[in-house]
Amino acid sequence: MTERATPIESLSPPTFESLLRTVEEMNTPDGFKAELIRGKIVVSPFSKLRYYRRMRAVREQLQAHAPEGHVADVAPFLFSFPAAERAYGPDLFVADEAAFDEEGRHADSAALSLVAEFTSVSTKDADWNEKLNVYGRLVPVYLVVDMQDAEITCFWDPSPHGYRSRRTVSFGETLPVPEPFGFELDTTGF
Repeated sequence: MTERATPIESLSPPTFESLLRTVEEMNTPDGFKAELIRGKIVVSPFSKLRYYRRMRAVREQLQAHAPEGHVADVAPFLFSFPAAERAYGPDLFVADEAAFDEEGRHADSAALSLVAEFTSVSTKDADWNEKLNVYGRLVPVYLVVDMQDAEITCFWDPSPHGYRSRRTVSFGETLPVPEPFGFELDTTGF
């Protein structure tokens, strides 16, 4: 038997499903989350401690006005957006509680009624561009809490081309959050 070189078949790019499986099976270090952003697995730290009070204030107000059967939480769950081949773990979400009855490790993004991202230096670009583009096609309401600029922006009325409406206020002002919530978010103390 003679030795001869055997070419290795070129590996095709990973599929969305295989990347999603990899993210689900990852053992990320405590305090970190993994997401699929722009076709890549991105690991980033959870929010800083100083974000907690703002996150709690937003979560409590959203829970009081959430659609029936929906829950507001900050738990690190992954939501899959198959049409965009993305999967995000929002900083805060409001979703149909029935979505968490499934056996899988990620929830269907169709369960979301609202997502909120709290910007950091490392995530600000993704929160304002990548995620805005994906959420804007499906999620009824998207809040961007811009921790660097001390502003909060509400996007609503999703369409195939992204959100049709938005409003920005500085921390300390009230922000109208449209249906299915229909209330004024108080940012006093932010």
